[in-house]
Parts: sequence; structure tokens; C-alpha cells
Amino acid sequence: MTHLEDPQSISTQNNQSYTRQDWQQGYQSQPNEYDYWIEKIDGVIPAELEGTLYRNGPGLLDINGQRLHHPFDGDGMISAIKFVNGRAHYRNRFVRTQGYLEEQEAGKMLYRGVFGSQKPGGFLSNIFDLKLKNIANTQVIYWGGKLLALWEAAEPHALDPETLETIGIDDLNGILQPGESFAAHPRIDPNCTLNGEPVMVNFAIKPGLSTTITIYEIDTQGKLLRKYAHSVPGFAFIHDFVITPNYCIFFQNPVTYNPFPFLFGLAGAGQCVNFKPNQPTRILVIPRNRDKSTEMQCFETQAGFVFHHGNAYEQGNQLCIDSICYDSLPSVGPDDDFLQTDFEALSPGQLWRFTLDLDREIVLSEMIEPRCCEFPTLHPDVVGRKYRYLYTGAADAAQGNAPLQAILKLDLETGERQLWSAAPRGFVSEPVFVPHPQAQTEDQGWLLTMVYDASYHRSKIVILDAQDLNREPVTQLHLQHHVPYGLHGTFLSR
Repeated sequence: MTHLEDPQSISTQNNQSYTRQDWQQGYQSQPNEYDYWIEKIDGVIPAELEGTLYRNGPGLLDINGQRLHHPFDGDGMISAIKFVNGRAHYRNRFVRTQGYLEEQEAGKMLYRGVFGSQKPGGFLSNIFDLKLKNIANTQVIYWGGKLLALWEAAEPHALDPETLETIGIDDLNGILQPGESFAAHPRIDPNCTLNGEPVMVNFAIKPGLSTTITIYEIDTQGKLLRKYAHSVPGFAFIHDFVITPNYCIFFQNPVTYNPFPFLFGLAGAGQCVNFKPNQPTRILVIPRNRDKSTEMQCFETQAGFVFHHGNAYEQGNQLCIDSICYDSLPSVGPDDDFLQTDFEALSPGQLWRFTLDLDREIVLSEMIEPRCCEFPTLHPDVVGRKYRYLYTGAADAAQGNAPLQAILKLDLETGERQLWSAAPRGFVSEPVFVPHPQAQTEDQGWLLTMVYDASYHRSKIVILDAQDLNREPVTQLHLQHHVPYGLHGTFLSR
């Protein structure tokens, strides 16, 4: 395997980049809802930056003092940072799901969590209770005239784009049947071969002894353009996928599922997923164009686990896929405390490129970034196309596993890397790339990230010049409070 560049050539601000106590503070609940203009600003908001940054993530890490077993079980809270006329406004609201309202009224946990949060009373209170709460906590996206909060195991919730008030569960104009899920990682094809316009591509998973993957393609008006399903052998735990103009690509991680601990109230459903290091990862290539061959191709590669992909593109008879890979799936044991995570004992997520030869049906893999990284993002116009720049959250140090404290820019053509770090006391979220409205190059624009600052127990929005991460931030907008570490977000231009 080869690397683009010696990672030691990147300087960092502080090799002793964090303390666990600082990192833990960012996982305190934020039960309050705010609505105010941001007044404390370092720098100047770019005049051309107009629109709203929406972010989703767990806002509550406890229910009336009972701690959740894992942050992924937390109720979704949407933050909206609106940029208008050189000013910025902050608003946050919890998604008023049925479960959120019931638990707030009861003042206690009424639902089990996928990642091990259990109702009070031990296994007798949880045995055979298979009803899960739609926590709407993973992604928020504006499409078809609707702002949608997504959680992959259930239907979306529609929100008011201005006030963030919850409108309710949304079936996407009848596309979804009651109880059907809609994944939390849609991909926007900027130029669909079907109509030459942007299209949202998303999927749903129905696991079992065999797993059904259903793919939806929805135009900008919310109309269903295509829907197709494929069955794959075995249990599939798939969080994300990638697209090209002609294909949807899924990584079927090497895992099995034992439902009995969940059925008997001993563990959450997610804790029953077991990683199998001796089994290969299966890469599923599904054609999008139903007028051509509809046969799915399956490739096998070495074991590993993928939560998130960066991008994919076609190159002749080859597909190139850039993904964040882990050596294994970290377990969440019944007695584990996520706040005591030993980062150094875990393998880091690293960026790999998988090249699939569709004719010879072989896979080549290569690590292209050894630094610990997660939450990859890129220019929206190059989704599914050959591209040059990828941005990710990253560890401050060049080696080992650690919390995300930096934003990394990778030039996939030259091998150049740029790194902006919030260490030692800052912890970053997923970067969101916003193109400059008059951009002439792929990297002309801004990177927006929410940073938790343990020095003040507050969060801030940091705006970086995407062309030069080595310079100081363009703007830092200091919030009046902290926002718990979030998951994904999107930018809606005016």
C-alpha cells in the first residue's frame, strides 16, 4: 500500500492534544431551546455566505437524570445557524417525536435504545419489548420543499424550515408506506441521467436471514422517479452508501446478528451485532439505469468496517470508492461507559480507496490517509464524479486514535494536505462545504464546522477558507451555550 504523502510532514498545534475530561464535557445534555442573534464574533462573516446551516444530533444524553447507554440513543435536536446580511442567527429545537413527548411528560425512560439504553427495572421491564423510539437524530436535509429530520430505522419527520417546529412524520407524498424506514444518508446526484436535474437517492434496509435493499430516487419536487429493490444473502448492517451516475454502491460489513439478548431484555439491538474478522466485506454494485442490465455485482475484499463513505466515481470499466475504514466494529458492552472510552486502545478510522474492475470482477485497495479521520465531505457538484478535494474531521495527531479536533483537506491529485486544528481544548464536528457563489475552482468556498470549546463549555461555529486551511479561521461565531456533539448537517442557500 502507498500513501499520498508522509503524514509526519503535517504540523500540529499540540501533540498532547486533549484530555478525556475536556472531551467528556461535550456530552452533557442541552435541554434548553434558544433563539437569538449571535453577537460575539471574531472576524467578519463573508458577504457572499447567505443561507442556513442545519445540524442534527442527540440533544439529550439522559432522561430526567437516567443516563443513556450510548449517545446514538439520544433524542434528535436540530440547530439552525442562519446567515443573512452579514449577521448570523441561532435557533435550536428538539424534534417532537411521539417518544420524545411521551418521555418528557412521564419524566422517565419509556423506550429501549438501539445501542443499549434500557428502561428502568432491569430485564423484566425490557423483556420482549421490541418497540423502538424514532429519535430523528442523525441527519437533516431540505428536499422537495420539506425540511426532514432523518433516522435510518424509521420514517422522516418534517420540520418548519424557519421555526424548526415539528410538523410530524412524513411519508414523502405517499412514497413510504406506514412503518417503512428511510436511511439517514441520502446522496444528491447533481445531474441525474434520467432528467438532467438534481435527484435525491436514498435507501432502506429490511434485514433478516436475507436483506432487502430498496432504493428511492426522488426529484426536486418530491416526485418518485425510480424505486427498485434487491435481496442480498445474510444480515446487512449498512449505514451509508455512495452513488455514481450509473450505480449505487453498498458495503455489506462482515457481521452477524444474534437477536436473543435483545428479545430477552438483556441488550439493545445494536449490541447484538457481532463483527466477524475472518469473513470478507462484500461490495454490492447495483445499476441505477433499469433500461440496462439490472444484475447486481458482488465483490469481496478484506474484512473491515465502514460507517461512512467519501465519494465514488466511474473511470472506464472501473469504480473508485473512497471510504473511512476501521479494522473492526467497536463493541458496546452492557457494562461499558462511553464516557470512559480509551481512544488509544481502539483502531482509528482511516481513508481507503477501493478500485473495482467491473469486467474482471476484482478489487484493489489502498490506504490514502493514515491519520484518524471521520465525517468526509466534498463539493456538492462532484458527488458521484471524479473529484480532487476531500475534507474530513480528523485527529490533531498524525498517528493513533483520538477524538476529532481538526479539519483535514486532502488534495487527491497532488497529495498535498492542509490541517486546521482546534486543539488542545476544541473538538470539531463534521465539516460542511459551502461553495462560493462565483466559484471558479472546486475548492473555492468555505468549510463550516461546529466546535465544542471545553475552555468555556460553549460551542462556536467556525468558518474556514476551504482553499487554505493553514490560515486562521475566516470567522468564529461564539454561541451562548454548548451544543452536544452532533452527527450530520447540511447547508441550504438562500
